[in-house]
Amino acid sequence: MEGADTGGNTYLIRPNYHHKFKAAVVKECIRDILREQLSGVQYDPDEVAVLSRSLADCIKRKLKDVGFDRYKLVVQVVIGEQRGEGVKMAARCFWDADTDSYAQDIFMNDSLFCVAAAFGSYYY
Repeated sequence: MEGADTGGNTYLIRPNYHHKFKAAVVKECIRDILREQLSGVQYDPDEVAVLSRSLADCIKRKLKDVGFDRYKLVVQVVIGEQRGEGVKMAARCFWDADTDSYAQDIFMNDSLFCVAAAFGSYYY
């Protein structure tokens, strides 16, 4: 049966090493975008919703360009006014620890703080 298709499974249950979600690369992408977009920005409560959505979309676009094939990407951005108080942010996820991961970074200036997190969940 020369040239016959074997009909084997074509689905992948694990990403290869080159396409695996790399938290260090993602953190660097987040850091670059936050520094670029938020340097010199003053906190304005009327603009925070638009700014946070814009940052999340920008981070997600950049991560898609990095090439995490078959990953569902979720980006969360929280922006608040800098008043010298502490803020805690937590997330809980149900995922496969071998393939899924997350990265986060924090940006602060005299006027505002921003916490951005990106979650990558492999799907097959």
